[in-house]
Amino acid sequence: MATQWQTFPIEFKGGLISNMSLLQQGSNAIGSAQTLKNFEVNKEGGYTKILGYDKFSTTVVPGEDEVLCVKIINADLVLASRKIDAATVTARAADGLVTGDLGKTAYYTSTGTTWTFKGKSGQTNGLKAKFAEFNFDGDDKIVIVDGTSYPAIYNTNGNTLTFLTSSSANINTDLQGAERVAIFKNTGFYSKGNTLYFAAPYTVDNFSVALGAGNISLAHDITGIAVFRDQLIVFTSDTISRLTGTSSADFQLSPITEKIGCINGDTIQEVGGDIMYLSPDGIRQLSATDRIGDFALDVASDKIKETANDFLNGNSNFCSYIIRGKSQYRLFAYRSSRRASSSEGLIAVKLATQGSAGIEWSTVTGMKVNVADSVYSGDDEFVMFANNDGYIYESEKGSSFDGTTIDAIFQSAFMPINDPNVRKTLYKAVWFIDPLGTLNLDFNVKFDFESNAYKNVLQPNTVPIVTTSGSVAFFGSGFTFGSTGTNFGSNIEKIYPVNVIGSGKTISLRIQDLSSNPSFTLDSAMLEYKTNDRQ
Repeated sequence: MATQWQTFPIEFKGGLISNMSLLQQGSNAIGSAQTLKNFEVNKEGGYTKILGYDKFSTTVVPGEDEVLCVKIINADLVLASRKIDAATVTARAADGLVTGDLGKTAYYTSTGTTWTFKGKSGQTNGLKAKFAEFNFDGDDKIVIVDGTSYPAIYNTNGNTLTFLTSSSANINTDLQGAERVAIFKNTGFYSKGNTLYFAAPYTVDNFSVALGAGNISLAHDITGIAVFRDQLIVFTSDTISRLTGTSSADFQLSPITEKIGCINGDTIQEVGGDIMYLSPDGIRQLSATDRIGDFALDVASDKIKETANDFLNGNSNFCSYIIRGKSQYRLFAYRSSRRASSSEGLIAVKLATQGSAGIEWSTVTGMKVNVADSVYSGDDEFVMFANNDGYIYESEKGSSFDGTTIDAIFQSAFMPINDPNVRKTLYKAVWFIDPLGTLNLDFNVKFDFESNAYKNVLQPNTVPIVTTSGSVAFFGSGFTFGSTGTNFGSNIEKIYPVNVIGSGKTISLRIQDLSSNPSFTLDSAMLEYKTNDRQ
């Protein structure tokens, strides 16, 4: 028998899920999303529209093709690099660039205006730069490798860049073409091919064996190295090992797994106390367990298996960075020929201390990321990235993609609301939204999986959810000033009731924001409906 109006509350949680059937997700993961584009899972609850990005400098990094390095020195200074072309040689003759430098990598710094030349690599065709920070003598320094040249050392004291050469004191010429670098136990470690090289203690450039330098050979080429909980994790395409000890006298390499490796070192990041990386079967998480020396290797992307497969297939160039304040890991696929508007990425938010069950996902479209860096400077976190247009972009800033509107879409799973075979008539949806300013959203209700099999089901028209931000409260609640009647105590509305007409057996909610309005958080919703007679 038909019932009177009922309410159905929906708490938005669970993030994007694509490893369940439609009905299973709507029944067992209410509040999760089947589409969550340009939203991020908020650690405090709900789904928040992501922030945008703007140019750090309106001047391009000199050179051609991709920007090969972005390193944030501090809040006001960035180090970047790009391949030298003929135009750069002409424009930078005063810096000592000559025709013979074509194809080499030039490094520059900027405070947000023009770019100041700092140095150039010894070899041509450098790859994306990898770097590690250290301080052995009171100066903050950065060691940089590019896969073709000798390592370079940037000193923040004096803003100088120096390249090692074949004639440097105590050099190991095998270091030319070093691919990755890390600082472990106050020692510089470099990988090249299947060999791990380490310098003498408290150095990154002294490779005298008598002073403690050496090397370790592995069975496979090294794809990445990362310091993790007092050990150096060494990734190959097939294995993961850990290096322990304090010096060449007791450095010991032992296996973590000999079956699952990392296929792209640019995806390796430590987030929330665990390491995330790209493996042959998805995005994995390396976590320490309660057992000493033991590790867990969960597939963190299992929740979005179908989405992850579509994202990873056909892509071989990736970039990743973390946003520490949000416990967030962002992974981007990069193609130089792809427009920014169609460039894609994945966002993972770590809500629990350990285990992949505490990771929730969303997608991002509109960010073309080849190299990136994120750091804390003072109390603030800064994120910057670049691609092949020559600009350095500052992310987590503004509400547009460098002037282009952000297309943010949330669509829930199709929820049966107790019984998938009984039709429900929907009368009202009440949205609980926390906006930072003006809202202008398109809201749609979708019935019965939008299936053509239900030809008698009409999909309701789009309903706008629109509001404007209230005035700032200077004089207390409800104070009106002047003949205009401006209310200085008004607040931004957070509850949005919307009348809806339509019926179906399963119900999905869809919100789209295609604007440059400030960010907002979808917290929850409540449906008012009536259950019809069983037919």
